[in-house]
Amino acid sequence: MSSPFTLIKQSSQCPARRGQVTTVHGTFQTPVFMPVGTQATVKGATPADLKTLGAEIILANTYHLFLRPGHHLVKELGGLHRFMAWDRPILTDSGGFQIFSLKDLTKISEQGAAFKSHLDGANLFLSPEDAVAVQEALGTDIMMCLDTCIPYPASREEAKKATDLTSRWARRCREAQNRQTGQLLFGIVQGGMYKDLRAEAIEALIDIGFDGYAMGGLSVGEPKDLMYEMTEHTTALMPKDYPIYLMGVGTPEDLVEGVWRGVDMFDCVMPTRNARNGLLFTSSGKIVIKNAQYQRDERPLDESCSCYTCRNFSRAYLRHLYMAKEILAANLNTIHNLHYYVGLMSGIRQALEEDRFAEFRQAFYALRQTE
Repeated sequence: MSSPFTLIKQSSQCPARRGQVTTVHGTFQTPVFMPVGTQATVKGATPADLKTLGAEIILANTYHLFLRPGHHLVKELGGLHRFMAWDRPILTDSGGFQIFSLKDLTKISEQGAAFKSHLDGANLFLSPEDAVAVQEALGTDIMMCLDTCIPYPASREEAKKATDLTSRWARRCREAQNRQTGQLLFGIVQGGMYKDLRAEAIEALIDIGFDGYAMGGLSVGEPKDLMYEMTEHTTALMPKDYPIYLMGVGTPEDLVEGVWRGVDMFDCVMPTRNARNGLLFTSSGKIVIKNAQYQRDERPLDESCSCYTCRNFSRAYLRHLYMAKEILAANLNTIHNLHYYVGLMSGIRQALEEDRFAEFRQAFYALRQTE
């Protein structure tokens, strides 16, 4: 089975690497951060905004689109790309994490996940085969297998049971996939915080054979050091000629540390959600724009940033918009935060091409200490 991943440059300093992934709707460069567009929209940004700031791939969510407006309607209207006016690659999460987050409203069995809609309480069911069928109807470029998420902390028995079920579901997803569409399917490695269970999960997924491999069940409340330790352990065991995806992560520091350990793909709601809440990322650290110290601050958010927001507006104006609860605040803040994240990944890719990622990482932390 051929891989969609092409290695461009392997770091001589660490497992980090520079590559690209080819999909039906184009090729994107890695390491990459994918803005999250859960309900077929990246909150606070238009598709034109996303293209201007350099986003090459975005993420949408199977669970939410399954509920509303429904995958059949999206297919009838020409597929997700046409529906949301985005002609670049899209990855869809399978909905496993969202179903997991419903907790008391969900019942997991060998057959799949029975759950109640968070919208109207309707009884619904999603099997591994259903998850694939929904994503095929949406027409996304990268589909994810349905998995069973493991909370932290979890006993070894709980983690073992959920990990084994995820592996069995993964095989069913692969068997259900229509490989004629050109859509890629990634398997998800679970295992909790147990290294041997993650190793077993990787072996099971490799035996099935996927187009890429993702790490699930991290950034679920565990200490940062443990997350990095499990990431390093897991990436070391994954096939090196396929894309490696760390799901739901994270902070700018998480991205740098994930790349250092060999991760190619990331997604997280952090830049968009924090933008709407007035927390902004800059090269020297975070800015909480509601703070009174910015009331008369005529400087841009980040002197070194070239985004539309920083080129045109002061911290004082952005604070005014936020305090006045103006819609424009969410738009301008989101443009800046996503530009920062996408720009961070672009800088990382350049550093990898020049084989100086260790120096980049050191400078990244040094700049933060000056704040």
